[in-house]
Amino acid sequence: MASPTIERLTVTDAPEAWAAAGFAVKGGLCEIGSVRLELAGPGRGRGIVAWALRDVGPGDLDGVPTAASEAPLVRGGPHPNGATGVDHVVAMTPDLDRSMAAFEAGGLDLRRVREEPTPGGAPRQAFFRMGEVILEVVQAPEGTRIASDPAGPARLWGLALRVEDLERTARQLGELLGTPRPAVQAGRSIATLNKEAGLGPAVAFMTPPG
Repeated sequence: MASPTIERLTVTDAPEAWAAAGFAVKGGLCEIGSVRLELAGPGRGRGIVAWALRDVGPGDLDGVPTAASEAPLVRGGPHPNGATGVDHVVAMTPDLDRSMAAFEAGGLDLRRVREEPTPGGAPRQAFFRMGEVILEVVQAPEGTRIASDPAGPARLWGLALRVEDLERTARQLGELLGTPRPAVQAGRSIATLNKEAGLGPAVAFMTPPG
C-alpha cells in the first residue's frame, strides 16, 4: 500500500482573507502545489480543522478528523505572493509518542525524530514523508493550551510554503510578513505571516531546499 498523501486541508477562514494575503482563490478553493485548501469560512474550530488523504484507511488519526480521498494528484500554479507548493504541514500534540504510533498505524512513513528543542520551545519533533510534503509533528511546548491536556488530540496547526524568491514575497506582502531569518534547515530562509493577515493557521514562506 502506498504511503498516504494530502489531497485537501479544510481551513475555517474566509476566502477573502487568503486572497488579501496574495493567494489565488477560486470558488472557495486555494491550490498550493499538490495540496488543495478548502476555505470553508468561520465555523467549527479555528485554523486547519480536517484533512483528506489518499491511500489511507478508515478512521481519524490521533483525533485529527480524516477523510479518505481518491482524487487524482494535480498541481496548482504559482500564486501572486510567490508560493509554489507546501513544504511541510505542522501538527501539534500533547503526546508525541502516542501521535507517532497513531500516524504510523495509519500508514504514514516516519523518517526521523529530532530530540532537540525548536526555536519556538517545542522539545521534540517527528517527521513523516507524505509524497512531496513533510508532516512535522511537534510536541506542544509546556504552558500551551494543547500541552495542558495530555489526553487531548493532535491538531493540524500550520503550513510552511515554498517560494523561489523570499525577498520578492516580502516586498509584495510588506508589513503582513515578518522579517526573513535562517530556517532550522541549513541553507534555507523563512518568514512568517503576521497575525494582521487574519489567517487561522500559522503560515510561513520558505526558500527551497538546496
